[in-house]
Amino acid sequence: MNIKTSTHVLLLAATLLAALSAPAAHAQTTGTPWRHGIIEAKSDAGILMMVTRGFAERHGLKLDIMQFKSDAIALKALLAGELESYDGALTGTVVAASRGVDVKLLGCHWPGLPHGIFVRNSIANVEDLKGRTFAISTPFSHPDVIARTLLAQHNIDPAQVKFANLGGDLDRFRAIVAGVADATVISSEYTPVAEKNGIRMLIPARDVLPDYMRLCMFSTGRALKARREDAIRFLAAEMSALRYALAHRDEAIKLTQEITGAKPDDPRPGFIFDDAVRTSGVDPDISIPDAKVAWMQDLLMKNGQLQKPVDLASFAAREIRAEAAKRVQK
Repeated sequence: MNIKTSTHVLLLAATLLAALSAPAAHAQTTGTPWRHGIIEAKSDAGILMMVTRGFAERHGLKLDIMQFKSDAIALKALLAGELESYDGALTGTVVAASRGVDVKLLGCHWPGLPHGIFVRNSIANVEDLKGRTFAISTPFSHPDVIARTLLAQHNIDPAQVKFANLGGDLDRFRAIVAGVADATVISSEYTPVAEKNGIRMLIPARDVLPDYMRLCMFSTGRALKARREDAIRFLAAEMSALRYALAHRDEAIKLTQEITGAKPDDPRPGFIFDDAVRTSGVDPDISIPDAKVAWMQDLLMKNGQLQKPVDLASFAAREIRAEAAKRVQK
């Protein structure tokens, strides 16, 4: 198994993959790797990338993980045939599917929303955002949807705020610290280091959108048809890895430190792990929550970002997920 960035740079050597995996017999692996894209690793990497500790091999799969600056870029890679699946927000993918794009929902593994609206200390309330620079990411991304929903809830015209696409979480955090932006939406993992940098969380994102889901897994109908067995093995490996990660805090945090280079005294990996467990933010069953999918579609339609809802019967790959769950339960 290889772990790659979007520029195909190797992050970890193959020996790392077997290094702390739970003992188990390995199934016979298939020859062609399953390529999965994730948003660039941060303090939750130990949970999201625990699958690299030999779980894919245990389910008979070779797995390459590639990191991308945003899920919008990962979606483009998926459609170009450079990936078989990717992690991303439901929002942009639903919009793509509504326009006839070949994309399928495998399930949602991090339905909780561990984000917050962070601001410089000069901003006392939401109304103070008028005329300020709000750092977001690509259209339909978490920062974009959360920011616009927050403004709508406070009857603030988006035209009264200066939106700036300033990259990933770390880029936006640095931008707000440097004063390039006045507010942003980033992972709550920055809470332990915010105050000393002159910023604070104004509102938890889950208070703005309590039913909003953070991460789901997607593939294409083409890939699922051509590699159905590998898709099942991939989801089964992810289910097993997520269960293991949530039950092994120290090991998950250590993996985060190895992948991201975080120092042992960095409080962020432990903070985001504990938040995920406390709020049941991670779903190791990688379920397909129809009610929340429908709610998110309604939100996009209210915001004018979605013209018509997606037919869930054709959008969700239920049989793939159901078979994977059976194998994990055995």
